[in-house]
Amino acid sequence: MADQLDAIVADIRACRICMDAPKGKMLAHEPRPVLQVSKRARLAIFGQAPGNLVNQSGRPFTDPSGVRLREWMGVSDEEFYDADRVAIIPMGFCFPGYDGKGGDLPPRKECAPAWRERLMAALPNIECAILVGAYSQKWHLGDGAEKTLTATVEKWRAFAPRFFPTPHPSWRNNGWLRKNPWFEAELLPVLRARIRALI
Repeated sequence: MADQLDAIVADIRACRICMDAPKGKMLAHEPRPVLQVSKRARLAIFGQAPGNLVNQSGRPFTDPSGVRLREWMGVSDEEFYDADRVAIIPMGFCFPGYDGKGGDLPPRKECAPAWRERLMAALPNIECAILVGAYSQKWHLGDGAEKTLTATVEKWRAFAPRFFPTPHPSWRNNGWLRKNPWFEAELLPVLRARIRALI
């Protein structure tokens, strides 16, 4: 299984599908796939796509969103960046670029169909996943995901302890967090307890 995972990760790191066979506009910069995996990981973070700072560092969540995510999880940097404890697998492995308002574009449409099922099959020990954002929630929850992110996250008890849907930890969601205090008061304590049991 480790050899299979190593081969898939090597293929992902060499991937240029968004340049060579794009669905829509070609990626505007060189691909730099970012992920963290180990067959031993029991906890996973399934996010959206790397931001520009992560694209520069080549390491997942090396940005203010990552600081907040680690606070939500109640983990140290050392725990978070231990691939044997935490797998980090975005829906799109490369920074997709910016939209006209300066926000990140959605994950590339080529990425998940090309890689996700193969990669998930090579990670049989994942017992719990944090689903960061609507793209991840729709992929992993299927018909269980609601029409809006808020409605899906509100329904978190139906998915726990296997999945915990969350908003993105970006500062852009500060307003959402203020409007939904139950997220930090009710969901996060259960998530933190689950994480401690796994890592």
